[in-house]
Amino acid sequence: MVAIETVLLGAAILLIVSVLASKLSTRLSVPTLVIFLFIGMLAGSEGIGGIYFDDPLAAQSIGVLALIFILFSGGLDTPFAETRKVMGRGIVLSTFGVLITALVVAGGVVLLLDFSPAEAFLVGAIVAATDAAAVFSILRTQKIGFKGNTIPLLELESGSNDPMAIFLTIGAIELLRQPEMAVADLLLIFIQQMALGLIFGLAVGYLTPWVINKLRLQADGLYPVFTVAVVLLSYAITAILGGSGFLTVYLAGLVMSGRNFLHKRSLSRFHDALAWLMQIIMFLGLGLLVFPSQLWPVAPTGILIAIILIFIARPMSVFIGLLFSEFDFRDKLMISWVGLRGATAIVLATFPLLAGIPQSETIFNIVFFVVVISVLLQGSTLIPTAKLLGVTVPLTQKPQYPFELMTNTDIRNELVEVSVPATSTAINRQIVNLGLPENSLIVLISRGQEIVVPNGNTLIEEGDTLLVLADKDALSKIRERISKSIFPEGD
Repeated sequence: MVAIETVLLGAAILLIVSVLASKLSTRLSVPTLVIFLFIGMLAGSEGIGGIYFDDPLAAQSIGVLALIFILFSGGLDTPFAETRKVMGRGIVLSTFGVLITALVVAGGVVLLLDFSPAEAFLVGAIVAATDAAAVFSILRTQKIGFKGNTIPLLELESGSNDPMAIFLTIGAIELLRQPEMAVADLLLIFIQQMALGLIFGLAVGYLTPWVINKLRLQADGLYPVFTVAVVLLSYAITAILGGSGFLTVYLAGLVMSGRNFLHKRSLSRFHDALAWLMQIIMFLGLGLLVFPSQLWPVAPTGILIAIILIFIARPMSVFIGLLFSEFDFRDKLMISWVGLRGATAIVLATFPLLAGIPQSETIFNIVFFVVVISVLLQGSTLIPTAKLLGVTVPLTQKPQYPFELMTNTDIRNELVEVSVPATSTAINRQIVNLGLPENSLIVLISRGQEIVVPNGNTLIEEGDTLLVLADKDALSKIRERISKSIFPEGD
């Protein structure tokens, strides 16, 4: 039995090394998550650390727990208003897109390996979903923006496609174990999972902000504890009742992002930090689980399957899923290229191991190899590819205010950010001449890296972000007069 002090020492060293090594990702143009994965491999039984870890169940449990908080944080940090614009397309990509990817990859596996169609489809299902941890991490650490609604679509897809991949993976395993099972039974299970996940996700997302505003806890530190409990409770109840817990926690976070509640900003930061901790732990654990010597025999096959996935299956699913959409050819190519695979696929690859599927070890090693190639190739070339396709736009930094933006449901007024576009006739006008409603107030102005405390004589400049305190009735008028440049007659 290893002493607890030794375990804590090893865990602390691995975490510190991972955090410090993340600084290398920018210099080396390598995604941070790959660095975490390789640190885990180096610390493993065949690396310099010599830590023996061969427990697929523990790795799966750690992965599931990590994904719960990663998905919730991803939803909470995604602007709900932007996501609504691409909701339909995102759902298509996260369902039919995943199925198309799985089928195309399965066809490649049948040609390359001596696998049955059911076993090949299992491989395709495992690698079919884009990885939320990888996509959220890369999109939010790269200093670049994409045109239009590309980023909201990518974040929505990666956050909501795990349930479909899990369903297809479990369905393929059940068909291998019970060939007589009817496909109609699997479809009923899928409908049940999606329906319960949707219902509970929306319910938790709308109810939690209301409860937070009503709680009035004595200690601010208890609010993060409460939200952690809510996330775990919502996942567990949904899963126990036969629904998709992953869909529930992501939708709950997404709906909460569009609601006002106490300590929203600090809670978002807390869950972002928790998501990073979960990512490090998950990738370190998965790295420890891998035996590098077992990867080389499957390397040629893994490379070919990765090529099929990246250059054929993913583009097919995107171009079919986005037919007749507002996204042009270059946008679709970019969306195809950001289809990174990551820890979700490796966690799903532990399912066949635990189910005793004959080819499970080969499948796990192939999936691991495919994930590494995907994250390394696609993640490290994200910026050059975006610039080559001409789909980049200057990244707008979110204003940082010197106080917490908090709204209580008992208060009628809201704090809202209103941007001043280049075409606005508010530019070079004094605030007193904007004709704003009487029950409104411009509290602060974010101007580049500067925060301006305004008065009536302050001039509005192009690119300003106004922090406005107003009630809901006045907000629409303010947006019209600032963003759409409509002013009272005689101004």
